[in-house]
Amino acid sequence: MLQNIVMALLFGIGYVFIIFEECLSFSKCGIALLMAVSLWVVRSIETSLEIVTLELQHATSEVSQIVFYMLGAMTIVEIIDVHQGFKLVTDCITSRKPKILLWMIGFATFFLSSVLDNLTTTVVMVSLLRRLVPPSEYRKLLGAVVVIAANAGGAWTPIGDITTTMLWINGHISTFSTIKNLFLPSAISLVVPLALMSLTSEVNGMGLNTPPTPLLAYDHTAPRGKLVFGVGFGALLFVPLFKSLTGLPPYMGILLGLGVIWILTDVIHYGDLERQNLKLPHALSRIDSQGALFFLGILLAMSSLDAAGILKVIANYLDAHIANVELIASIIGVVSAIIDNVPLVAATMGMYDLSRFPQDSEFWQLISFCAGTGGSMLITGSAAGVAFMSMEKVNFFWYFRKVSGFAFAGFTAGIVTYLVVHYLSLFNL
Repeated sequence: MLQNIVMALLFGIGYVFIIFEECLSFSKCGIALLMAVSLWVVRSIETSLEIVTLELQHATSEVSQIVFYMLGAMTIVEIIDVHQGFKLVTDCITSRKPKILLWMIGFATFFLSSVLDNLTTTVVMVSLLRRLVPPSEYRKLLGAVVVIAANAGGAWTPIGDITTTMLWINGHISTFSTIKNLFLPSAISLVVPLALMSLTSEVNGMGLNTPPTPLLAYDHTAPRGKLVFGVGFGALLFVPLFKSLTGLPPYMGILLGLGVIWILTDVIHYGDLERQNLKLPHALSRIDSQGALFFLGILLAMSSLDAAGILKVIANYLDAHIANVELIASIIGVVSAIIDNVPLVAATMGMYDLSRFPQDSEFWQLISFCAGTGGSMLITGSAAGVAFMSMEKVNFFWYFRKVSGFAFAGFTAGIVTYLVVHYLSLFNL
């Protein structure tokens, strides 16, 4: 009992430091790693070392699959980026009419984020906005649309967001069922904010006659950029098919794709010393390794709480006081606007096992949707929001006043859409 109290206290303190990372000037990556190791050390004090070692080996096996997948996917995306492959996407957006541009940006981001992570998609799309729109309230609103669309787009495919990837790798959701059941709710969670934003003065009173600021990136496609884009994108899309065909974990599919594109770029740029920045070693130096280590730390920390039975206690408490699974998933979505959705989903997987809620059950699909889209309600609630905040110097309270209401409306509409479609399909059966 004392062990569990100490572990819960350590986790709580560590999480406070992570939440207030910017104020305290401490890296959340370092805090997460310290927290993870400390929790496992406490776990080993009053428990058999043999048992703890087996628990840690099991946890490491599960967590490493996610980290390997992330590193492979981030490297593929980075090599596409250095070849200016995303220019093929950004060049398709040419409208100068405010309302049309609002919707084009929203849906381009939505579909791009379904195969890329929401952070990369946000960086690409906000960079595009700098070419199309001069600094203004309207551009800030378009950036907010990117955040909402990136989070919504990542919720309906297993590879679109780290939380859906976690659920997919651990067998809680499957590829085709997720796409089939979550596409419409995710689309609605974007359409509703777009419709409401179209009525605002920032959109209706905005003219785009001012010359746009120049965009330094994506001016010229690198040699064989289209080929690299096609192969890299194909490698990302092939991962779910690879899992279905072979039964092997998704990280094996992403490593296969990484190997293919590594050899391809070596062949394309063979013998050209001026193109070293277009090869994989350079791309590896640019990926967000700190982010991968943060996920490693936070997931290992969560696994220690799971091994100690603390997450089961929380699950039992929620079951006793909130019996409705839809409400539990919705609460988790709202909380994900305040607390990072990765540990929330990791905790949820520890709290509820597949024997109670089997793969592709209503509960896991709602968790995937709510944790993905709930982060849009606050600018600090997702990696996409934090990236937008940094790139466009938008403050927390501007987003809260101008955007949070729209994001909440979309979040609620998406949940309602899912429930209506779900219960109608049950009724038809």
